[in-house]
Formats: sequence, structure tokens, C-alpha cells
Amino acid sequence: MNDAPPSHQLIPGAPDSPVLLHVPHGSRALPAAVRAGIVLDDAALERELDHITDAHTDRIAEAAADRSATRPWRFVNQLSRLVVDPERFPDEREEMLAVGMGAVYTRTTHREALRPATDDGRPLGGQPLLDRYFHPYAAAMTDAVTHRLETVGRAVVLDVHSYPTHPLPYELHGDGPRPPVCLGSDPFHTPADLQAAAEDAFAGFGGTGVDSPFGGAYVPLKYYGHDPRVTALMIEIRRDVYMTEPGGPAGTGLGELADALARLVDVVTTAPRS
Repeated sequence: MNDAPPSHQLIPGAPDSPVLLHVPHGSRALPAAVRAGIVLDDAALERELDHITDAHTDRIAEAAADRSATRPWRFVNQLSRLVVDPERFPDEREEMLAVGMGAVYTRTTHREALRPATDDGRPLGGQPLLDRYFHPYAAAMTDAVTHRLETVGRAVVLDVHSYPTHPLPYELHGDGPRPPVCLGSDPFHTPADLQAAAEDAFAGFGGTGVDSPFGGAYVPLKYYGHDPRVTALMIEIRRDVYMTEPGGPAGTGLGELADALARLVDVVTTAPRS
């Protein structure tokens, strides 16, 4: 699997910024060796990538960084989540295993076969993918957060995602509200002032919701559940707010979302340490 481009990119921000914009699902890139293990034909794979990719979220994060008073750091996944999903737990803690979408997917958004699996649903050849892609990505993200802690004394991880206007079959909680902007929270790592700042920043899009249809926030396991210096919030943008679905071009909403994200970055950057 040495044909792969780097699986991630850390784009430096201002030395005194605590903010790390994380873009885990914005790429469609698949190394040839990984593509060979996917059972979909090329047309079906392109359709799946249209549905599963958080298209243009890298552009939203880049534009927000450009517009922020203090440039945040950015950590961007360079590969599709069909290679590995860096935001899943790599073990039985992951609830998405129930639909074949743990750290290494075996099923598509429509619950069809994506890659071969064992009788108990585990991906054949999954461990090499974890070793080659998942664990190095997690280590690099951990290092990025550690560097913010050592330099600034705190780290604020803002995940930039999108989600389809209408539920897809893989969604475990697709029957709940689907607001223009969904804020995913963690009971330990998402303080009330961070959530309130996001609600205010994105108020102009017709409303925000919390943890529906997707919940939680990404924190490296080294710090998860015990280090309050690391705060986190997931920003899930409903795709009709800024693009043509599925997999189509971005519209004027992209710039408006970048402005809102920049406002949030500015607020949390200047917030006093707790």
C-alpha cells in the first residue's frame, strides 16, 4: 500500500491559537491498493462517494481560517473515509459496527456490500488498513492537540462535517430533527459556553440543533474523558445549506458558513481560560 498519498495534513495556524479545525471526511481519494479491495464497480463507487463524502468541508475550513482574526490550525484527512474512518472507535465501543461502518467499512450508506467481511461482519484485511492508515492518523492528531496544549495551555477541536438533507439507510438515528446546523457535543469535553458560542455564530442559517441526527465530538483517546483542557464540538452542516446533493457543486452558502465558522473561531480563541 505504498502508492498512497499522505493520509493527513497539518496546516499551521498562528502560534498562539488554541483552535484546531478538523476535517476528517472531505476527501474522495482512494489509494489503488485500497480500491482493489472494494467490491463496487466504478459507477457504484462514485455514487457511494457522492453520498458518504462531506464535500467542500475542506474549503469551508480553509476559508474560515483565512477570515479569522487569529488563524486556527487545520488537520485535514487527505483520503476518503472509505479507506478508514478516523473518527470511529477501532473496537467494540463503536456503535456503527451494527451497520458495517466501524473504523473500516464493510457496508455502504445503503447497507450494501462495500468490501468482503467475515461471518461476524468484521472486514477481511481490516487490520492492515488500521495499521497503515488509522493508527498513524490518530497519532498525528494526538500530537497536534498535544502541541496546542504545550504551547497555549488548551486545545479546542472543531470538527467540520456535513450531512444529507434526507436520511440515508445507514443512519442509526435518522428519525430525529435535521436542523440546518447540528452541533455534536460530548458531556465532558463540550462546555456550555462553547456550545452557546456556536449557536450564536450559526444562528443566521435558520436554526441549530444538538446531537441530532449525529452526536458526539472528536477528542484523541489520550485525552478523552479526563483532560478538561481539551474541548471539542462537532459542526454538522446540512448539505442543502451550501451545495447541490449528492456530491454536486458548492453554492453561495459556502462563504456564509465560512464567515460563521470564523466568528466562532474568533470567539473561542479570545475566550478566557477556565
